[in-house]
Amino acid sequence: MRLHGKVAFVTGGGSGIGRAGAMAMASKGAHVIVTDRDQAAVGNVVERIRKAGGSGEAEVLDVADDAAIAAVLAGVIDRHGRLDVLHSHVGVQVDGSLEQVSVEQMDRSWALNVRAHFIAARAVVEQMRRQGGGSIIITASNSATQIDAGMIAYTTTKHAAVAMVKQMAKDLAPDNIRVNALCPGFVDTPFNAGFERQMGGRSQLEAYIAEAVPMRRFGSAEEIADSILFLASDASRYMTGVAFVVDGGENL
Repeated sequence: MRLHGKVAFVTGGGSGIGRAGAMAMASKGAHVIVTDRDQAAVGNVVERIRKAGGSGEAEVLDVADDAAIAAVLAGVIDRHGRLDVLHSHVGVQVDGSLEQVSVEQMDRSWALNVRAHFIAARAVVEQMRRQGGGSIIITASNSATQIDAGMIAYTTTKHAAVAMVKQMAKDLAPDNIRVNALCPGFVDTPFNAGFERQMGGRSQLEAYIAEAVPMRRFGSAEEIADSILFLASDASRYMTGVAFVVDGGENL
């Protein structure tokens, strides 16, 4: 799954799955532009990439800002003359049922879990078409392939993200632009805070995972990064429009 000569762009790359994916792609030869709202975090990730012999650069980006997404991606394309991989990863997890989630929380969920991916994909399609193809990876969740109790904002927007991925994949396949959804299950990162609150604490969440996940454990960010590498590389060159579920069997 080599990526030598490829340019990759990652949102939400300052921690967790985004960071692990960025580092994995750099380890396989890609030049990785790592973005996040947290300047110190992305700087640390790029420093680690370079110390490991990889190539990368850091950009501060808040994906809630449509104009900023378009401007940063335009700058990357202008500097490098190509963009081979977009991993649009940023998302938010809001827990709560219909009566518990505010309109503002639903709007924020939509903005980060759907709209930001739409804006980023729009910003790279023209360049990918010019260069003969590319890979767009949008992080959804295994919540996009099932229904989670008490998670109306999260589950609704993740289902929408997968529907959008399938539509983009259908439309862009003739241009050799592949679009796939990465659908992780429970990965041991702070992103699980919503589920943890809902279940009453870390120990209760661990007990749930031991019961509901056939592999009886959290996944690691590094395990999900292996799937990112697959989707980014030519190893998945005949694959598009897929909700790629990596969840230890929870969906079974």
